[in-house]
Amino acid sequence: MGLPPKEQIEIEYNNCEGQGEEPSRTLSYSYSYLPIDSSSPNLLLKVMGIYLSSPKTEKFSEDGGNDRVKYGLSSMQGWRATMEDAHAAIPDLDTSTSFFGVYDGHGGKVVAKFCAKYLHQQVLKHEAYLHGDIGTSVQKAFFRMDEMMRGQRGWRELAALGDKLNKFTGMIEGLIWSPKNGDGNNHVDDWAFEEGPHSDFSGPTSGCTACVAIVRGNQLIVSNAGDSRCVISRAGQAYNLSRDHKPDLEVERERILKAGGFIHAGRVNGSLNLARAIGDMEFKQNKFLPAEKQVVTANPDINTVELCDDDDFIVLACDGIWDCMSSQQLVDFIHEQLKLESKLSAVCERVLDRCLAPSTAGGEGCDNMTMILVQFKKPFQSGASLIEELPASSEKLPAPSEANIETKPAESGSSS
Repeated sequence: MGLPPKEQIEIEYNNCEGQGEEPSRTLSYSYSYLPIDSSSPNLLLKVMGIYLSSPKTEKFSEDGGNDRVKYGLSSMQGWRATMEDAHAAIPDLDTSTSFFGVYDGHGGKVVAKFCAKYLHQQVLKHEAYLHGDIGTSVQKAFFRMDEMMRGQRGWRELAALGDKLNKFTGMIEGLIWSPKNGDGNNHVDDWAFEEGPHSDFSGPTSGCTACVAIVRGNQLIVSNAGDSRCVISRAGQAYNLSRDHKPDLEVERERILKAGGFIHAGRVNGSLNLARAIGDMEFKQNKFLPAEKQVVTANPDINTVELCDDDDFIVLACDGIWDCMSSQQLVDFIHEQLKLESKLSAVCERVLDRCLAPSTAGGEGCDNMTMILVQFKKPFQSGASLIEELPASSEKLPAPSEANIETKPAESGSSS
């Protein structure tokens, strides 16, 4: 059976959002159809992308730093009808630690905003952090996000962070989903349990990626769930410090199938094109499995790097950037821009402008875009090296001293 052709409808809307008058834009709804089951070819999955007739190129940009790091960031809505990215840049998480995070939302913005508000707080509060085990504390913080978004308190916090009503679809932002017998939030700490009409709320159906980098002294800890990415430039060479969690990866596929899910057209249960994410609670309802073994899990990869004098900067960015540039292409572009521009947010803005597509015809360059650029203030202690295996690598990363680690520089070709 041949698939129906791609269909497109357009409506006009005026989106001022309290920021003064702006021209009316046309919303372009692009529909594509995929067969869900080869045995039932008439059963089709409809995937909808909602784009504006002209992109929103206004940017939120910020610069900051301390005696350890200097950072700049920028984010842009672009062609998308809504902005679902969020971020956190906290150069002084404590007196010796800096925190940076990129959160790319899907199905709504509330989970990304929730993580931007609370994830770094939970890193600080975990007992492991007090003992210097940052990797464990950040892993627990990822799982804690799912726990905190349940129950009456979770429902209330998400409602406060999200739009009451989506102007374009008339639907509540995030499509809150609550089964009759949902698990409550039984974790006892300052996130107090609340009684109320949503006490059985099992969390949002919307979700987000999370890519976090924590800098303490000459140690860099990267934690990632989803397809946002962290890259380090070491002597001009790009190295991926995170792995894109796509459903077709063998380790992800194995977990998904064991948990009772399936993969179709590169999507979990024919729907989500990520294998790991915070939120997306309808994929985390197997009561016989722990959180790390659910169909979709918030369990992050943790990668620890000892920084050295060859380390130029790190970049954290959502897939709106990586769809358009490979890791090495972005590192090369940043190095060229740093010869002309010292303000790091301005460099980020130039990356966003370079990635923005001239139209929505191709798809790439049409997503929300967020990027954080962090430079280290040297010198570091001598003898620094990579001390944990990079998730998707197989060759040695050069360092001042020999290191018995398997790593691989990022490819220099296009990421598309």
